[in-house]
Amino acid sequence: MIRKFFESIGKHSDDQLKNSHDTLAFLGETVASLALLLKNPRKLRWSNFAYYLDNCGVLALPIVLLICFLMGVTIAFQSAIQMVKFGTEIYVADLVGFSMLKEFGPLMVAIIATGRAGSSFAAEIGSMKAEEEISALTTMGISPVRFLVVPKLLAMIIAMPVLTVFGDIAGLAGGLAVGMGFLGLTAETYLSRTAEVLTPMVFILGVFKGVFFGAMIALVGCREGFCSQADSQGVGRAATSAVVKSILCLIILDTILTVIYSFWGY
Repeated sequence: MIRKFFESIGKHSDDQLKNSHDTLAFLGETVASLALLLKNPRKLRWSNFAYYLDNCGVLALPIVLLICFLMGVTIAFQSAIQMVKFGTEIYVADLVGFSMLKEFGPLMVAIIATGRAGSSFAAEIGSMKAEEEISALTTMGISPVRFLVVPKLLAMIIAMPVLTVFGDIAGLAGGLAVGMGFLGLTAETYLSRTAEVLTPMVFILGVFKGVFFGAMIALVGCREGFCSQADSQGVGRAATSAVVKSILCLIILDTILTVIYSFWGY
């Protein structure tokens, strides 16, 4: 019994070390592929890049606008209930503005992108692995990372900040709707207060989070696709794992960035 216990620990540790080694190799090959593209941009599959940019950016815009608008409405309502008691309704604009631009805007957009793009990346690469298409690419001397990962990664890095901008605007619009409809504030009063308390740097730092979030979603999704088992159930598990791990990594990354921003005074 004791022997089996220690054997299971050793096997689990060996699997974790191998997985860590493969992950580092995957990241290293990704960085090398990006460096190669900087020297020779023609090696990028521009048609695939445009497809993923459209799929991850344009097609995700309606749901991003809707969810961020409702998030702005929710934050405004929750804060208004308390602030009305003290006659400080105008500070709803402060809370909604800072919450959306610094935290909820980038994070909600990232979670939406995880459900749409991260799982899609994992399922796509997992299906190619099941059909042995990745093995065929390797046999032909084509790097699967450069061929499959880089277009997705670049598309997410560009799409996420743009979606974050629209998500921020939708969230502020949600706060404005509550301010006008529930608190009786004029649009001019609400918007002037928002412009007064929000500096351009707060907006820029929030959008900058989108770059890191986009890279994280693409890398985790693609990595889980490469790790999937070569069957239909394995593809499904890879897509699920990509979403779960991406959200966990996003929360950790968001916490780290928030602490860094706090030390910078934002």
